[in-house]
Amino acid sequence: MIEVEVKAKIENFQDMEKKLENLGAIKSKKEFQEDIYFNSPKVDFAKTDEALRIRTTKENNDTNIFITYKGPKIDSKSKTREEIEITIEDSEKCSKIFEHLGFTKVRAVKKNRQYYNYKNFEISLDDIEGLEPYMEIEIALEDENDYSEAQDRIFELFSELGITDGFERTSYLELLEKLYRGLNFLVLR
Repeated sequence: MIEVEVKAKIENFQDMEKKLENLGAIKSKKEFQEDIYFNSPKVDFAKTDEALRIRTTKENNDTNIFITYKGPKIDSKSKTREEIEITIEDSEKCSKIFEHLGFTKVRAVKKNRQYYNYKNFEISLDDIEGLEPYMEIEIALEDENDYSEAQDRIFELFSELGITDGFERTSYLELLEKLYRGLNFLVLR
């Protein structure tokens, strides 16, 4: 599957929720997500632009756990990339397996995510620990060749919602890494 995804900073959640409601987007669910990212013993995922994570989601009393691999981005305007995901039963055991194979934990990314559905878009408002508010809009495709049109439709939807700048191609993990490197630099000075 190809995930065509664009994210942007937003001013606040309340204004965006009103805009989404006025547009006709339907709130579908709210969940807490904790992503544990790993780096490969063979290649540096930060350099190859790949990602491997274990995601635990909690919605009400339901907990789901997934392993996700994200391939390198395939364009320069968005976070379009291959994504492969499977469900697992135990995140701690999976972490131990990864670590025994030489993978190292990089960082946890924790967020509360509110999902909206609008046409064939999945929209999420993301409250990430340590970062400003963000909104992601994505379309999942089976065929890699269709991503350019999907990407244009995502940017049109952002424009309809009043967002024309503040787009971010880097992941939340990368944004947190950059933030913490900067904070460590400030502390050391």
